[in-house]
Amino acid sequence: MRPPRPPGTKRRAYLVGVALPGQPAFEAEEHLGELAALADTAGVVVAGETIQARKSLDPKTFIGSGKAESVRDEAARLDADLVIFDDDLSGGQVKNLEKIVRVQVMDRSGLILEIFDQRARSREARTQVELARFQYLLPRLTRQWQHLSRQVGGIGVRGGEGESQLEADRRVLKRRITKLKTELEQIDRMRKEHRRGRAGVSVVALAGYTNAGKSTLFNRLTRDATLTEDRLFATLDSRLRRGALDRDGTTAVFADTVGFIRKLPHHLVASFRSTLDEIVQADVVLHVIDRSHPRWREQKQVAEEVMDDLGIERGRVIEVHNKIDRLEHGERGRAAGAHAVSAVTGEGIDTLKASIARALGLSAGHRLA
Repeated sequence: MRPPRPPGTKRRAYLVGVALPGQPAFEAEEHLGELAALADTAGVVVAGETIQARKSLDPKTFIGSGKAESVRDEAARLDADLVIFDDDLSGGQVKNLEKIVRVQVMDRSGLILEIFDQRARSREARTQVELARFQYLLPRLTRQWQHLSRQVGGIGVRGGEGESQLEADRRVLKRRITKLKTELEQIDRMRKEHRRGRAGVSVVALAGYTNAGKSTLFNRLTRDATLTEDRLFATLDSRLRRGALDRDGTTAVFADTVGFIRKLPHHLVASFRSTLDEIVQADVVLHVIDRSHPRWREQKQVAEEVMDDLGIERGRVIEVHNKIDRLEHGERGRAAGAHAVSAVTGEGIDTLKASIARALGLSAGHRLA
């Protein structure tokens, strides 16, 4: 393995994607572009990338030993000390790849977990991320890996002494997972108590693909100052704020939530269940879509699939096409059943508020706050 970079120096990554039969080349390129955005969010410099077309995945190295050797040579030429794959890898595949490429190997789920770890602020978010990380590591432990201390180090830390104590590590992980689940159950009970305290108050949750502009729209609807960044996963913790729906004082509570992404790890969804429950329990869900994104339809589908998995009925969802200020006027046509808005300029917000008020007014058993 290459020695670690000096403290304060950004790591350099070489990205690897795979295109299987039936997958258009542009789709693999789009996915790798998103992986590059994830790497940037994690504070990693993207030194280079490659996409390999394969008939099937290699069970030992995912991309085959020959391609792995090519990745090793390119990573060395570009001074990359990290190779990131756009798909999930098994522990054995990571071990075999690291033997060949001679630098650390990470997969997409590991990178997303690293970002969540960097951005978690509240006790709940930190607990959720830690649980997801340990659930991710448990099936990936192998005797050839170094001790668990290396695995929990993430992008910024390398090292750990001795060979992996496989069974000891498994016991440590399982005990910690049990403890974290208990902590999250306690946090979830507290969250449910808070919800009972909001009985009779209408709740509108913002959901959608990461970086769709949910936090900016949340600020517009509530006049809040929530962090907004043009980066993936700028928001992890759900935020609740009251916002006015009309000039007569009709209000509702708005909830900003963590964004979705394609290939979102299942253990991450499970760990963030209590946070995502704000969406499940909401009276109305605003599905916020970045209408300016070239692949907005695919992002819409990904978010819809996650919401379907969460059991959110489509009848509670209002589709919102955001960022229309980035479109030419001829492209701003309203899609059937959707609202075209700009959270930045305020265009279309009043019409959206009126639709929210109507939807809440028609919700059986609920009243406007």
